[in-house]
Amino acid sequence: MSVIDSNKRLWVLLGAVLVIGSGAVLGGQGLRTSALNDPVALLQKQIERGEVKLDYSADGWGYLPSVLNHLGINVDSQILVFSKTSLQFTKISPKTPRAIYFNDNVSVGYVQEGSVYEFTSLDPSQGLVFYTMDTQRTETPRFERKSNECLICHAPSGGLVVTSVFPSADGTPLITGTFFEGVDHRTPIEHRWGGWYVSGTHGSMHHMGNAVAPDPDRPSDLEESGTQNLWSLASRIDPSKYLTSTSDIVALMTIEHQTHMTNLINGLSRQFRLTSDKGTLAKSKNSLDRTIDQIVDYMLFVDEAPLRDPVQGVSSFTRTFAQRGPRDRHGRSLRDFDLQRRLFRYPLSYMIYSEIFDAMPAPARDRVYQRLFDVLSGRDQSPKFAHISDADRTAILEIVRDTKAGLPDYWSS
Repeated sequence: MSVIDSNKRLWVLLGAVLVIGSGAVLGGQGLRTSALNDPVALLQKQIERGEVKLDYSADGWGYLPSVLNHLGINVDSQILVFSKTSLQFTKISPKTPRAIYFNDNVSVGYVQEGSVYEFTSLDPSQGLVFYTMDTQRTETPRFERKSNECLICHAPSGGLVVTSVFPSADGTPLITGTFFEGVDHRTPIEHRWGGWYVSGTHGSMHHMGNAVAPDPDRPSDLEESGTQNLWSLASRIDPSKYLTSTSDIVALMTIEHQTHMTNLINGLSRQFRLTSDKGTLAKSKNSLDRTIDQIVDYMLFVDEAPLRDPVQGVSSFTRTFAQRGPRDRHGRSLRDFDLQRRLFRYPLSYMIYSEIFDAMPAPARDRVYQRLFDVLSGRDQSPKFAHISDADRTAILEIVRDTKAGLPDYWSS
């Protein structure tokens, strides 16, 4: 593989990792002290009240299957990262990758023989919070909120980020500076998944996954032989050490979209809350307008990297993710995948259903709704939205009208 041209963005910093921010990162004011209502905090309260008891598996998984079950996370969401870029990096390698499981609101990190499970949890009003829980069996399992030690790596991202790196033979990432850059649905496939395992097919498209740079003197030259279109990872890892054998390409593409979408929503909420009085809002109008445009563009998949060939996953993720709906009267959902030309069949982010979207300050949420409606109704025919056909604009409008509560009245006119 050739080195990425210096004029292009390099995803070579701090590793191919799902980096987790917290209310401290997002708020910039230190840790918040009000009660948390994120999924992990709510599960902890259920445990303390005796409403939930976490089961401990003696077959090596410990609390992991029970935790995933109570947090509503499917095992088929598993993605595997082998770059040494986690709190427990000494135990991570190409033979022993870190597993990440996720849904819309929470992610769980698992490391073989690790001392803790790692959690990112999304609070509707306070943003992202991270926790750990000891892997050892105890009478009262407890999620511990983390801050200072996590901020070393997490603060530069301002939230969540998935990155792509050049990993060495033992998984150590090439680090070439201090700029922190993430991968999302706009990133060309050729620049994705360095330091990750990728199972699934993608035709003639090439990615950086499943590969290491074996020569220390050439740390950005990946050995790509046998790394593309893999149905099985059995030659690289011991599948029996994980809850499932896959690191599904569709799950990877989904988490990439979701992480940046989460950051944009949280960032917009923070910006409006910091300029909540009318005078400050007026002075910040240009900045707020730019932020609104950024979030609407991203929600509508402006500049999405096109798929030159079809993509197919190897797990049940493509099916189970879409099954979560909601669906309109015609059976359509924003969670339906396309995977022929683009990621989703209908180019509007499913994160419009998220609690963090609903928890945005009303002025911010109203302006996002207005801009979305202008585009989907055809009032805004800007060239950047030309990728959304008239038929798709109509379909998306109908889907949202049928499935999203709390829409402004003009959406149904």
